Amino acid sequence: MELGLKLEPDVPAIAAKVPGSVQQALRGAGIIPDWNVGLNSRACEWVEHRHWIFRTTLPEAWTSAPGRKVLRCAGLDYQGTVLVNGKEAGKFCGTFVPHEFDLTGHLRQGPNELAMAFTGAPPFLGQIGYTSQITEWKARFNYAWDWCPRLVQIGIWDALELSVDTGDAIEQLRAYTNYDATTQRGELTLEAELRLSGAESVEVVISGAEGEVLRQSYPASRRFHIRVPGIVARPWHPNGQGEQPLYELQVRLLDAAGKLLDENARTVGFRQIAWKAAAGAPKGAEPWVCHINGRVTFLQGFNWVPLLPNFADVTKAQYRQALQTYREMGVNLLRVWGGAVLERECFYRLCDEMGILIWQEFPLSSSGIDNWPPEEPAAIAAMEDIAASYIWRRQHHPSLLLWCGGNELQGSHDGGKIGGGKPVDASHPMIAALQQTVRRLDPARRFLATSSTGPRFTANQAEFGHGLHHDVHGPWNHCGDLASWNDYWDHDDALFRSEAGMPGASSFEVLHRYAADHALPADKSNPYYLHISAWWIQWEDYLASGGNPADLAAYVTWSQTRQAEALTHAARVCKKRFPAIGGIIFWMGHDCFPCPVNTSVIDFSGAIKPAGEAVAKVFRGE
Repeated sequence: MELGLKLEPDVPAIAAKVPGSVQQALRGAGIIPDWNVGLNSRACEWVEHRHWIFRTTLPEAWTSAPGRKVLRCAGLDYQGTVLVNGKEAGKFCGTFVPHEFDLTGHLRQGPNELAMAFTGAPPFLGQIGYTSQITEWKARFNYAWDWCPRLVQIGIWDALELSVDTGDAIEQLRAYTNYDATTQRGELTLEAELRLSGAESVEVVISGAEGEVLRQSYPASRRFHIRVPGIVARPWHPNGQGEQPLYELQVRLLDAAGKLLDENARTVGFRQIAWKAAAGAPKGAEPWVCHINGRVTFLQGFNWVPLLPNFADVTKAQYRQALQTYREMGVNLLRVWGGAVLERECFYRLCDEMGILIWQEFPLSSSGIDNWPPEEPAAIAAMEDIAASYIWRRQHHPSLLLWCGGNELQGSHDGGKIGGGKPVDASHPMIAALQQTVRRLDPARRFLATSSTGPRFTANQAEFGHGLHHDVHGPWNHCGDLASWNDYWDHDDALFRSEAGMPGASSFEVLHRYAADHALPADKSNPYYLHISAWWIQWEDYLASGGNPADLAAYVTWSQTRQAEALTHAARVCKKRFPAIGGIIFWMGHDCFPCPVNTSVIDFSGAIKPAGEAVAKVFRGE
């Protein structure tokens, strides 16, 4: 900025990638340590309290082109100012929505400097607190969770696009598809807002591996809506049930002479989703058995969290490697948890390719003290905008199974807002608003108020047989021998299990690399375990089993074997009960941080723990 005085930063200019986080740039330059090692993350916490500026020179071919110059930002984390040649061109706030800036009036002949100044983050949005008071829309897990230390990301976390607007445009394109297994035909519905200047027609083309399956032109209208039945297309199937044919949808805005004025593309697939009641379900329970293309399908998978705390730095190759691991494990469903973010477009495209369904939550989560969503009109309006953005950016993906209001949103059984045990429903104004947003923008897709849902948040064995357990969370741990754990699952009556787990230690190699001299003892006297894994300590059970307190390898083997035995039994019982239960999603899939012990089945190195290998055999029917 032009302030009339010269300011010198105390951190010199360094190279940075886009997308990318400030933290990764600083680590790459040797300014902060590797936060994955020991207690080093504490030495990185100062970063969130400074202002940071990304700078670049805009390409002259773009700045000199005729038309309105627009900068589109798919993800900025979290707030700040956009500057062109040192002068403000706009402000931004909010991690979960895209931002758009008209730079036209700020450009000059010759070189133009674009800068983004990131000016701070909310002080605390972490795991323990009051959900009803959290109205700053940034990923909460970055503020410390039971599987991630505090690393409050700052930076550009998704794509930047420089575009030239010449007047005609396709905006907020939504593509709905369906498949009729009886007629073996697909159906497409398109909706879009069109800005029209010289456009006369809209051309729609659908192409697959077999070539074009549709090419049709329609008159252009500001509120564009068409329905095309009878498309000869192959059905998209989930992993383990068939192939995943995808089709390229191109929507083109043309003038009277056929000149292209704007275009938009989506990758789509044709499949039919239906939900039916679980066998023996109590009256009034939501349907929890999924039918895909007419075939009853047991939903099996894991809860997904970002691959890294600094999720801005995740590459497409890392997404592909992780998702390929899940695919090979027999997974057909991932739940994208509500304390994080809407993953990038490439994540959903890869899930399309691999047949992995997505349970997508909006960015709301429990907080322990109160788990009640905000009720203020401004907060509800903001979340409606976030939800609408999520929908129009991702609803075309065949992998997207359902929308969910958030993670573990609940009140008390006596009707109070403090505490928990009774999941919220659409009587809550925030949930009602989200439900209406989904009905308006993605009417054929299922909406859940929260996860879990129904009369009970978790399943109490003393209440089995009373029809109170619909979709439930837990258990996540167990003390003592596994006989009582097995007995619990043998008598389970839940209709769906969207979270359940058991802790297991990371591999000897991960502990040796990241814990250094702090790997043992694995108890609360060790600051390393308090730093990241205090919830999942099993040391007393290990010692009670006769474990050697000085033998790290023996501890790892004991812990991983225990986790594998527990999760395998749960998975087998649930699959045997199907269709009295619709599926199970274990908490959690992978570590985004090298936790010494956690409920994950894939450790930070990407290696599958014995529990993951064992559950995969059940998922694959081996």
